[in-house]
Amino acid sequence: MRLVLNLIWFVLSGFWLAVGYAIAGIICCVLIITIPWGLASFRIANYALWPFGRTVVDRPDAGAASLIGNIIWIVVAGIWLAIGHVVTGIALCVTIIGIPLGIANFKLIPVSLMPLGKVIVDVP
Repeated sequence: MRLVLNLIWFVLSGFWLAVGYAIAGIICCVLIITIPWGLASFRIANYALWPFGRTVVDRPDAGAASLIGNIIWIVVAGIWLAIGHVVTGIALCVTIIGIPLGIANFKLIPVSLMPLGKVIVDVP
């Protein structure tokens, strides 16, 4: 079932979300000071490409630097990404087939708001 949902996700929204996050990651890596956010954007792009069967968990060694970086990220880009995921998730939930995809989009909201100090793991 995960494979079917991931394939439908990839076709309807996953590819474009991943491209958007990858472009953001490239831009952040070009600017030297924003490399941590660029690496986080690449992680989110990977997760947005194939979200079913994976989840985001907090890293136990994340500290104050991650918190400060996440606050800066929320102000600069995180809120806009979260709004985009809410709007897309609502639009996907309009149809019966799109409900699981909308829920997956809602699952991306916390990591789009606070990407630093997170790790993506496979669900058993």
